[in-house]
Amino acid sequence: MPIGKSAHPAGALSRRALLIVAGLWPATALAQKQAKPTPRPPQPAISAARSIMAGAPLSVFLSNAPQGARLAIARPDDPADKAIVVLQPKNTVPSLQTPGTVGAYELRLTVEKDGQPQILLRQPLATSEPSATLAAPERVGRNQALPVRGIGPNGEQDRVMLVKPDSPPDTDGPRFFPAENVEATLEAPDQPGVYELRYVMHAPLAEHRILARRTVRVE
Repeated sequence: MPIGKSAHPAGALSRRALLIVAGLWPATALAQKQAKPTPRPPQPAISAARSIMAGAPLSVFLSNAPQGARLAIARPDDPADKAIVVLQPKNTVPSLQTPGTVGAYELRLTVEKDGQPQILLRQPLATSEPSATLAAPERVGRNQALPVRGIGPNGEQDRVMLVKPDSPPDTDGPRFFPAENVEATLEAPDQPGVYELRYVMHAPLAEHRILARRTVRVE
């Protein structure tokens, strides 16, 4: 009999323990269900036109760029440490000067690691043949105002200028920058004669390339 009496409380204890565990299980399961996984940090992204006129500025929509990241334009087979254009963006829609020659390139987002650039993202970029148009009066008086319009790739260093027809491409003269305004007024030279209005592209891989010409006679 003593043995039977001692067994009864042990059985009751076991049942009580099971009930306690059974009662805790839904709460534990609910807590595990409500626990949220650690969110992934936002990933960087770039978006830009995949084709553009050679020498034209390329606007890039950039998001979640890591600290010290750079945008670059390179040839597709160039290593990470080689590029034609490199820019450290200062805002979320930076603009890069594209190469001035027709070809297949690559837009890249890079970040430096152990002193060397590493490519985080890349996107194909193709450039088409650049062209420009000029509009101006055919004749103008000496030292008079000459209204001019010049439209082309409109790169930051592109310029429209009035020079002698036989002048080399890098000759300086009365000029304006279409990137700032496609229309401007130039002062005609004080010497009469035949002059040439030029749209001169100044871009990586194509410096001082004349895209358009127009004859202007100074009288």
